[in-house]
Amino acid sequence: MNAPKKVCVVGSGNWGSAVAKIIGDNAAHNPKFDSTVKMWVYEENINGRKLTEIINTEHENVKYLPGHKLPTNVLAVPDLVEAAGEADVLVFVVPHQFIGNVCDTIEGKVKKDALGLSLIKGVDAGSDGLRLISDIIREKLGIDVAVLMGANIANEVADGKFCESTIGCKNKERALLLKELMENPNFRITVVEESDVVEMCGALKNVVAVGAGFCDGLGYGDNTKAAVIRLGLMEMVAFACTFCTSGPVSSATFLESCGVADLITTCYGGRNQRVAKAFVTTGKSIEELEKEMLNGQKLQGPATAAEVYYVLQRKELLNKFPLFTTIYQICYQGHPVREFISCLQNHPEHK
Repeated sequence: MNAPKKVCVVGSGNWGSAVAKIIGDNAAHNPKFDSTVKMWVYEENINGRKLTEIINTEHENVKYLPGHKLPTNVLAVPDLVEAAGEADVLVFVVPHQFIGNVCDTIEGKVKKDALGLSLIKGVDAGSDGLRLISDIIREKLGIDVAVLMGANIANEVADGKFCESTIGCKNKERALLLKELMENPNFRITVVEESDVVEMCGALKNVVAVGAGFCDGLGYGDNTKAAVIRLGLMEMVAFACTFCTSGPVSSATFLESCGVADLITTCYGGRNQRVAKAFVTTGKSIEELEKEMLNGQKLQGPATAAEVYYVLQRKELLNKFPLFTTIYQICYQGHPVREFISCLQNHPEHK
């Protein structure tokens, strides 16, 4: 019989802690997995105590997921190499801006046959063009990487409210192992092969959610927001068709939880929508609002909009993605937020 697989959750924010709650419960009851689940925690002091000490004694991430008990078999570890070094499955849940440093720290120090699962929603626009976060992990660590994306607001998942998610993985056997690790009766998972499309959906929906927040801040109501969601979905599909290189893009993937469901959820209840709405109503900068509203969490939508803009600009495709482009210009170039409505009125979809 194969030895039980050791699991490490790389990241311990709101979503990382909610995921650790599920994985810890599953690992405790499934002999395929080692019962101890390590969770890498970026060490912080909370009222004079180390966050890792609080998690390991009180079994609660009091900063990022307060009010939710973590399973006692989830072990908070402040040293990234110590947490990840022996793992057979590495579940990555850090803000996409930090993945480069995380990979640099553990490069050459993880098992070569380890399996990665990225829950990170973002893209990277380097000098070589667009790169998916899973590609960065794969290239730096030399391991196989699948992705999980879906309509998953962390606090609702931690509360055990029913939701769905999507695993994108080309290897069926590995996909089923990851499904066993992640799924429970209230967190149902579908597996698809188009991992690049699944991952792109997870990144781009945050950009659209910023637009939805602008719409709310301007007081335009649900009809207008529905148009933002539809036009945003059209641009998501067009972007995937332009930049996914693994083969033809199936529209069916956009009907999975990673696609239209995640888009709707994020546009109505996610942090990107909330901060973008406050951006309109308060006149404060995105950076100020991130600090004030997110308790140390990172905002993904504006940063992803910047990465997307950079890629589209280099490919001379900005005019084909007016929604994405306008969101970037409002966030970073000082364009008046009311220009957003002109973008909707004059969108190529209406010509």
